[in-house]
Amino acid sequence: MELKELKLKTEEELKQILNKFRDKLRDLRFKDANKQLKDVREIRVIKKTIARVLTLLKVKK
Repeated sequence: MELKELKLKTEEELKQILNKFRDKLRDLRFKDANKQLKDVREIRVIKKTIARVLTLLKVKK
């Protein structure tokens, strides 16, 4: 997700997005451990998005 899109979200929506991306990251890590993951770079993208969401949540508080 783009930062512009995330800035428009409310705090509750950001928390839902955070949970969704954490679940996705967990699935990707399991796939990577089982050598089923094709695009390893996707893990990096998800981690950066999680960091952006956490930063926005802190700013909104």
